[in-house]
Amino acid sequence: MTQVRRAAWPSAAGALLALALGLWSGAVQASGNDEYSSESAKASQSLLIDAAQAGKRLVVVGDRGHILFSDDQGKSWTQARVPTRQLLTAVTFVDDKRGWAVGHDAQILATSDGGATWSKQFEDLAREAPLLDIDMLDAQHGFAVGAYGALLETTDGGQHWQDVAERLDNPDQLHLNGIAQIADSGLFIVGEQGSMFRSADNGQTWSKVQSPYEGSLFGVIATGQPHTLLAYGLRGNLLRSSDFGDSWQPIALQASRGTFAFGLASASRLDDGSLVLVGNGGSVLRSQDHGMSFSVYNRADRIALAGATGLADGSLLLVGQGGIHLASAQGAEEARP
Repeated sequence: MTQVRRAAWPSAAGALLALALGLWSGAVQASGNDEYSSESAKASQSLLIDAAQAGKRLVVVGDRGHILFSDDQGKSWTQARVPTRQLLTAVTFVDDKRGWAVGHDAQILATSDGGATWSKQFEDLAREAPLLDIDMLDAQHGFAVGAYGALLETTDGGQHWQDVAERLDNPDQLHLNGIAQIADSGLFIVGEQGSMFRSADNGQTWSKVQSPYEGSLFGVIATGQPHTLLAYGLRGNLLRSSDFGDSWQPIALQASRGTFAFGLASASRLDDGSLVLVGNGGSVLRSQDHGMSFSVYNRADRIALAGATGLADGSLLLVGQGGIHLASAQGAEEARP
């Protein structure tokens, strides 16, 4: 299939690009495919894009192929051995050992030791664009999405990845920014120009969903309730559906100085069931009612945030501009690792 190329890289290459971080131009374009990420004493302060939990271990990924892990709730960090110097955009784990990360050059990395060491499962230099999110249904079956309509599937734990983009009604190859499993429903994808797709059969067939928003959506998350999800993106747009995308309700967000209008980059569901969203302007949003309403906190440093996860004591680990930030449950700065 002929690849459709647009003249300029649009904001829809995930919130990591859209939040004025300049990641596309700043990402290292490694010429050698066997190069390992350089060890750096300041890796925890470099640009980081996503965070995940591998059992009790914390794992973060970001620029220059940096992957770090912590076994003491973020107080100290160890840099993993990673076979790339490209920007990594997302990370996920199915248990305390097995995980995957995706990034530029359409790379997919895998770990079987909780993120201490990684191997390269897939890359496609010809795409000249990143993968932006990954969701594993279990240890064998999963999907990765990315720029120019990329949709890859594995059914053997990543030993093989197959391009299945033809399953989507996406003739303009709109960028796909986020994918998530929705309880009792199936898989949901969001992306450029408000594009939405859903599958009720584990990704074998997909239908296009009518979106109430025409701007870029950067991610999607299940709320923990049946059939219920949130989609989020530019200018603080936050949409909630309780029927797997048949209908949508906009969630109004109020900042201390009026209407909230910062781009939302990432969402996480914590162990206590609460939802945390982060984004531009140091924005930290938290919901205790499955995404029906949110408290809004804007950090004084106004840094762009790209990912978050919870800590054992109820506080937060935030990543983004300036690396790793340990924060209160609300999002306020506490300490620097």
